Amino acid sequence: MEQQALNGLFVGSIYALFAVGYTLVFGVLDILNLAHQAVFMLAAFIALALVAVRLPLWAALPLAMVAAGCIGLVLERVAFRPLRDRADSNISGLISSIAVATVFEAIAMQIFGPDISRFSENTFPDRIIHVGSATASLLQLCIIGISVLLMGALTLLLARTRLGRQIRAVAESPRAARVLGINVNRVIAAAFFISSALGGAAGVLFGLAFNSISPDVGRSVELKGLAVIILGGMGSIPGAVAAGFALGLIEVFTVARFGSSWRDGVSFAVLFLVLLARPRGLFGQAAAREA
Repeated sequence: MEQQALNGLFVGSIYALFAVGYTLVFGVLDILNLAHQAVFMLAAFIALALVAVRLPLWAALPLAMVAAGCIGLVLERVAFRPLRDRADSNISGLISSIAVATVFEAIAMQIFGPDISRFSENTFPDRIIHVGSATASLLQLCIIGISVLLMGALTLLLARTRLGRQIRAVAESPRAARVLGINVNRVIAAAFFISSALGGAAGVLFGLAFNSISPDVGRSVELKGLAVIILGGMGSIPGAVAAGFALGLIEVFTVARFGSSWRDGVSFAVLFLVLLARPRGLFGQAAAREA
């Protein structure tokens, strides 16, 4: 039981980190950024390339996050900002993000090839640590710790900093934020940078955890990320964190009890049942946003 719980926290930490970036943009723009999975994938490849040129992992991870954030800025400027004032901006932005994701995947395939790429064996120390009656690798514990640290940093940023207050103001009402003198375009760009940096961190950690990176690696995680933000409540950061860990635990216990073929079926059945009871998700609230 303890071993499965630890494994579930390990998987769930990656889902949660990916999903908080997803839900940050949704909370600000009310738009699902379906190119988030492509940023996740590109960051993993960037970290892999940095490690391949002998850069230590502790330096490669933050550099990959910065690169992912910069990709997010390009994404916001190219795929979302030109469409923001249109009446159908939600749908057109959604389609635009899918198009950009396809372009990013094509670029990754041209540069890195279609085959699976892997980190070298000596990228991270192979050490086993006992936690009660369970065992975990040092890498697994570090991934959980880094994920929790980054999600905690995001929570503090939104709650305690001027930028965080501006992001929350724009999420509530862009029109009122402009009246208060907030540069809405700059705040939205900052939200994309932070969201993409977190998604990039999740991509690097995923690549390290499973040592398998390919141009389409983000697609399956994207589906899990969507499930997490729906289960937690659209636009809710605490909901994304809680639902990410919950989904990881559900998957691990399902595999242990019924086998891997039942993993997705049980996970999405739980999602369906929760939404029957709470249509807005675990932490969702009634929308009160103004244009």
